[in-house]
Amino acid sequence: MIIDSEKCTGCAKCVQHCPTDAVKLVKKISVINDEWCTSCNVCLRVCEDKAISATEIIPEGSIECDACPILCWIQPGHVGACHRYSNKEGQLLRTAPLLTYRDVRQIVGPEPKTNLHKPLVTGIGAGTTYPDCKPAPHILQAKRRGIDVVTVVTEVPFSYSSILVKIDTDIPIGKEGERIFVGKQEVGMLETEQYGSKMLHIGGVNRLTGKNGFKTASTITDIANRKRVKLRIENGNRLAIQVGFPPVINGKTATKMRVGCGSATMGLFAPLLKEVADEVIIIDSHITGQMSRHVAGIYIGVKPTGIRLIFEESTPGRYFGDHGDGWGGTSITEPADVIRAIDMNTVCKGLTLLITETTGQNGAMFKVGTKGTLQKTALSKKAKDVLKTIADSCESSRVSAIYTAGAGGSARAGVTRHPIKLTKAVHAGKVQLTVGGAPGFVLPGGGITFMVDIERVKTGSFYWTPTPATICPLEYTMELNDYEEMGGHLEAIKPIKKNSAN
Repeated sequence: MIIDSEKCTGCAKCVQHCPTDAVKLVKKISVINDEWCTSCNVCLRVCEDKAISATEIIPEGSIECDACPILCWIQPGHVGACHRYSNKEGQLLRTAPLLTYRDVRQIVGPEPKTNLHKPLVTGIGAGTTYPDCKPAPHILQAKRRGIDVVTVVTEVPFSYSSILVKIDTDIPIGKEGERIFVGKQEVGMLETEQYGSKMLHIGGVNRLTGKNGFKTASTITDIANRKRVKLRIENGNRLAIQVGFPPVINGKTATKMRVGCGSATMGLFAPLLKEVADEVIIIDSHITGQMSRHVAGIYIGVKPTGIRLIFEESTPGRYFGDHGDGWGGTSITEPADVIRAIDMNTVCKGLTLLITETTGQNGAMFKVGTKGTLQKTALSKKAKDVLKTIADSCESSRVSAIYTAGAGGSARAGVTRHPIKLTKAVHAGKVQLTVGGAPGFVLPGGGITFMVDIERVKTGSFYWTPTPATICPLEYTMELNDYEEMGGHLEAIKPIKKNSAN
């Protein structure tokens, strides 16, 4: 690659995106290290100043990698753009070893006693076959319980891929549909919340193939490999996430996932709450609960208190909340502000009131005066105990993620000469699809669209390539007779050592 120093503005986009760190900024001008450069053209594609051009000169001793359409030229002692292949003494070699199921069984987890549940080997370290009309890199056969079993493995580049991130926290991070950025580049969007969790969707084919495709692909890969990733929501909220760890939201580590909405919390703990106060309000951004009007409160004999809340009532004792940075993820910053009115014809003198959240982390107690005034009092021991019970019933905040991809198109040609037969066999249960040994959930309907829990896949098994696409280790396991029926590449089958099939 050649950089025109007269046109270069020093924006550093080429530096930020170069997958091999071959580009550096020297005196505010980009400079390419020719030894590290693979001619992947990422820098050329991100340069808005048209300061970069390709060269036809092939570096001495380099090898063209044909594992994907990028066709990197890898020089001796260096790796390609995806970091999967290296030039070692003139040979193109996979940088990670091929792993058997035995190597990852502790990560994959428990398994049912079937011949097809686990692959003979995993796709981790298998390499990629390109073009896809050739047989997959490894098609292996072994006997299991007297039955011939075949596993076809490869590392598949997926443009149609994304990662769904689940953040267990009661802390609000934004509205549905708001965009997610890494730096200045859009990589995803906020989706709906799921009970006590926030859902983030990173990637998708349109983002992967768009102007921010490289950053989207690398972000998906980093999350899938359980690296720490910093995100920014278009509303200004900032997140630091890492699968398996608590999220950091605007610099503060989240600790608790709510036990349920305000209504569910009321249903779970109403008998305990009745012993604490005459009235209890549980503030929540979705459904705020009020004990005296809630069906759970009525069931245990709580009397009407005449207290009405500012939120719109959905059903008795259940109120639609709002979103904000206050209690329970609402706009309420002072707990007493949740009360709209007190009917003094109904309320009893000296009525006690407890206001809390679905996590039990905050609580306040009040007494109602003769004129409807609220006098704040110290939390009683019973109140502290019940708040602790609620808090202890909440799970810890953590981040998890599901990788999703569509294994259709030409990727199937490495398995069989009749791709539709593979699709039908997968849906019929004749073929078991796994990811790095971990069971994949195949979505119903057409095609082979799957999901996998990345915490069941060995860390570092995902990659990305500047097509752009993410790269995922994939295995298809089936009985030999079923492989024959679907027109599999029988000529490419190789036996595997007997002990590796266990």
